[in-house]
Amino acid sequence: MWNLLKLSKANSKDDKKLITAIRTIAGFAPSNIALYKLATLHSSKGIDKEGFRESNERLEYLGDAVLGAAVADYLFKKYPFKDEGFLTEIRSRIVNRESLNHLARKVGIAAIVQFDHKNSQLQQVILGNTLEALVGAVYMDKGFIRCKKFVVDKLIQPYFDLEVVVNSNSNHKSKIIEWAQRNGMEIKFEILNVKNARNSKEFSAQVFIAEQPYGLGYGYTKKKAEQDAAQKTCEMLNI
Repeated sequence: MWNLLKLSKANSKDDKKLITAIRTIAGFAPSNIALYKLATLHSSKGIDKEGFRESNERLEYLGDAVLGAAVADYLFKKYPFKDEGFLTEIRSRIVNRESLNHLARKVGIAAIVQFDHKNSQLQQVILGNTLEALVGAVYMDKGFIRCKKFVVDKLIQPYFDLEVVVNSNSNHKSKIIEWAQRNGMEIKFEILNVKNARNSKEFSAQVFIAEQPYGLGYGYTKKKAEQDAAQKTCEMLNI
């Protein structure tokens, strides 16, 4: 593990491509490229070393906490007269799995994540996790102040209209059910598939309205897969 994480220089064409991608996403060049290589390594392509499978899962764990802290700090200062319930809800809307997957697609995580391409659905559910791992890598490489600046300047401000976030209903499943009821249409959610990953299960869900298929969603729980499917259906129907 130490050998992979120690300070290293770009010594391959792939390293140079990754450095270019990090510059584009984060606005700076990595000091330790090995951290970012690990951050983009999904467990499906993990490397077994001395009984430990190297992947981005540890950096994902770290990045999840750092991202939450950075967003909490930003919202705390942005809304000085709002209570903790409001701040918690808005932070949740920004850092929930569906939101992070969507954000990760926008910033270009799909171009750098390393995963088993034999599983065509895997990318749909790992992008947000990889973004969290990237945040963890930035924190380890640059420290919290620089990492917080990355989160605010490169992730939150360009991609989130906070007025829209505050006034939106993040429960897309409830939204699409209410829409169907108003229009007198039958709606149902079906779990189409369950795949066993190394440490979790991956679910795929689809929305059916009047027996016609609409949004297809993915997630590590049935609830998240249904919410993803509902969100895509809302987008399809402009709800």
